[in-house]
Amino acid sequence: MLGLTHLDRPFDYLVDTDQDADAKPGVRVRVRFAGRLVDGFLLERVAESDHPGKLGWLDRVVSAEPVLEPELAVLCRSVADRYAGTMSDVIRLAVPPRHARTEKETPRERSETPVTAPNTSGWHDYPAASSFLASMQSGHPRAVWQALPGEDWTSRLAELAATTVAAGRGAILVVPDQRDLERLERACAPLLGDRCVTLAGGLGPTARYRRWLAARRGSAQVVLGTRSAVFAPVRDLGLVAIWDDGDDSLNEPRAPYPHPREVAVLRSHQQRCALVIGGFARTTEAHSLVTAGWAHDLVADRSTIRARSARVLALSDADRRIARDPLARSARIPAVAFDAARAAVEADAPVLFSVPRRGYVPSLACSRCRAHARCRSCHGPLQLDASGAISCRWCGRGERAFRCAECGGTQIRALTTGARRTAEELGRAFAGVPVLTSGGSAIADDVPTGARIVVATPGAEPVAEGGYGAAVIVDTWAQLDRADLRAAEDAVRRWMAVGALLRPHADGGTLVIVADSQLAPVQAVIRWDPVGFADQEFAQRAELGFPPAVTMASVDGSSATISSFAQSVELPPGGEVLGPVPLPPGVRPPAGSADDLGGDVQRILLRVDRGAGRALTSALVAAQIRRNTHRDTGSIRVQVDPPTIG
Repeated sequence: MLGLTHLDRPFDYLVDTDQDADAKPGVRVRVRFAGRLVDGFLLERVAESDHPGKLGWLDRVVSAEPVLEPELAVLCRSVADRYAGTMSDVIRLAVPPRHARTEKETPRERSETPVTAPNTSGWHDYPAASSFLASMQSGHPRAVWQALPGEDWTSRLAELAATTVAAGRGAILVVPDQRDLERLERACAPLLGDRCVTLAGGLGPTARYRRWLAARRGSAQVVLGTRSAVFAPVRDLGLVAIWDDGDDSLNEPRAPYPHPREVAVLRSHQQRCALVIGGFARTTEAHSLVTAGWAHDLVADRSTIRARSARVLALSDADRRIARDPLARSARIPAVAFDAARAAVEADAPVLFSVPRRGYVPSLACSRCRAHARCRSCHGPLQLDASGAISCRWCGRGERAFRCAECGGTQIRALTTGARRTAEELGRAFAGVPVLTSGGSAIADDVPTGARIVVATPGAEPVAEGGYGAAVIVDTWAQLDRADLRAAEDAVRRWMAVGALLRPHADGGTLVIVADSQLAPVQAVIRWDPVGFADQEFAQRAELGFPPAVTMASVDGSSATISSFAQSVELPPGGEVLGPVPLPPGVRPPAGSADDLGGDVQRILLRVDRGAGRALTSALVAAQIRRNTHRDTGSIRVQVDPPTIG
């Protein structure tokens, strides 16, 4: 467990007779390496070694609990190879730290009460679901599932897990965050009872290790959790399901940065288990599995989609109300949005306003030249709080006297209005109607029935019983104008998540997107066609040479360090080197973290055809080995298919 690339391989040690009974594959051990005692895992017992030199002795077996069983060890090795990392780094993500007292506790008995096959009538809206559920009994089907608007996705996943357990196998269900995990746990409890455990970062080390051991020992057959739960040691695994794989919360911040979706794909292939990647929208990575024929579509027919979706409006000159309103395209909340909100309030239904920023006025600009107002210390964006104080959103430094660096102007204007300021404005516009905000540290899980205004940031939208009567998505430019490859895809994902909370159009549900209706992301939501949009995005990525159509690796660090490293990588034929370019502060590792690269950070991209991906990762590992053995100075960060490509 040294974390060095040139030492990322098994080493042979002798086992004495006193340790023979406990020294089983998967146990934690202590060994002497380079003159000091280090932690390790026993991978395999062999009768003879092919090492020509003298072997050392195993110092001791730390615990007789085989926490890294062969199946999990093979998975960790595959993930390390996929992401050009070390197996020890992956094991740290997959196996929680030991808690000796918890290991000594008497394990709870596995429930012997058989789980009956659940009622799966909720899947009848998806024509291919019946064959998928039938093949789960004996095979390992793989599907990308597009949930219908208003779908109770937690119940559908719980039914899949119960179907798997009824067949005598285990399941892993992965969701982006704690809020989704709590909803999923409530849905699974009636069907699975104590056969189900949750794993999340918020648990203490004792509780987390106790639940992890319950899965390893077989007393828990279903594991629900956030991103690291995809490694859970569930026995006889029959299903892995990932919900909303495009959520940023699933991006692993620690090396080698594996995504749960890719880990689930590897695990499904190696352990012959079913795989479901679900969401209201679809990522290009998930769609690439369908286009390659490796996974199948699990979607409803168009008539069902139309019946379940809300009416979607956007800014279009063909709409008479917008054509008659000269300020429709310049107003933050046009008249058509207010009309939809008023109609919902009059029908005693809640209304949702989705605002991309929390706070009061989180983005400011010079009144004269409209240049972004930046901090003089760290160049971060300036913000305005409710008391009128101006400060930096990144470093928190106060700005007493603003002066524009571009034109010298001293006047400032709001560029983005946050959720708190929006709530104040809507409170005046809808006098007498309760206003609720959700976002940041104060997130509401649900809202009571009746007319009320809800202002929420993306991902913090509370669920309304019976659905919202109307929803308005404002400041769409903040999501679409980001200089990022995934900006449009992420906008569609967030907008569809809002649209899924609405009532069907037959019941008056209306979604207003304050953006030009001719934009491709807006059209995808109007048609409610995430599959078609993902197909279009995938075709564009293939034409431009971006993931997932190609394999790409990013190398971050100082200009001299990354240039030297890139030159040492022996790229496969047709490989390209792009850059270097400065790395935006928002993409950099946080200061003081293990990946802190200093102030002047740049990025180089290495690009090869998808079929040469394994060759690229091997070349990256070889270059890192040379770098370690030569003891090159300067920190770098290597990511394969990085989640953010500015």
